[in-house]
Amino acid sequence: MRAPPRPVRPAPGPVQLSLPLEARGCPSAERPAAGLRLIRGEGAGAPEKLCSRDAVIRALMETGADLLLRRISVERAEEIESNVERILDLFDRTERVPKLLPALRRELDELEALMRDSRAGRFKRRSR
Repeated sequence: MRAPPRPVRPAPGPVQLSLPLEARGCPSAERPAAGLRLIRGEGAGAPEKLCSRDAVIRALMETGADLLLRRISVERAEEIESNVERILDLFDRTERVPKLLPALRRELDELEALMRDSRAGRFKRRSR
């Protein structure tokens, strides 16, 4: 009669679980996983052009986040908010009176400049 199998004891020291993550016998270092690709960049996307209501609202949301994180001052946030309100009103009025389109474009350019200045100050502060 055979003796019952003895339980396997782990080797002394730290133990790590190893999972086979290779695709069909090909080491993952040789071939990237299907559907995944590496995008090389510097971690910062290009600022979005403000050309729609949605883009303007996203700029306002970014301002709110920066204010909460104390990256910008309350005065700067209020200035951006008032510009956004004027721009949203101009979007509505431009639909009725297309002649206001140049005024809308000027306001959008002004908001873009304000956002660019805010981002530049924010990144400058972060690098200290």
